[in-house]
Amino acid sequence: MHAQPFLTFQPSRGQRAAEAMALYCDVFGEAEVLSEQLWSADGPGGAEAEGTVMTAEFRIGDLRVRCSDSPVQHAWDFSPAQSLWVEFSDAAEHQRVFDALADGGQVFMPVGDYGFGQFGWAADRFGVNWQLVVAGE
Repeated sequence: MHAQPFLTFQPSRGQRAAEAMALYCDVFGEAEVLSEQLWSADGPGGAEAEGTVMTAEFRIGDLRVRCSDSPVQHAWDFSPAQSLWVEFSDAAEHQRVFDALADGGQVFMPVGDYGFGQFGWAADRFGVNWQLVVAGE
């Protein structure tokens, strides 16, 4: 058995999986898109969804995440109740990544010492939630 997080982006809300993956690959030093299949005009979203991500997988460090662009608009969206947790060994790198992810997004807890080390929590501009910590502090 194998389990992974799966992120559903909604292009009708300005969320695009390909743009999010490009941001993550740019921001995180150890990140890459592992696979990507795109919707065709014959898919459930028709010509409007053509070229958006049907399914993709990307990697940040040792975390593998799957994602897609939904051709259907849903009433729900990403929630702070679920987030991706990333540990850093370097405080400066932690701050740089936090600032890049929070740019255009929403900060829930700015970078600070919350009694367990340097920590920050934010949603990026696509709505994906991130909890970032400096490990071992």
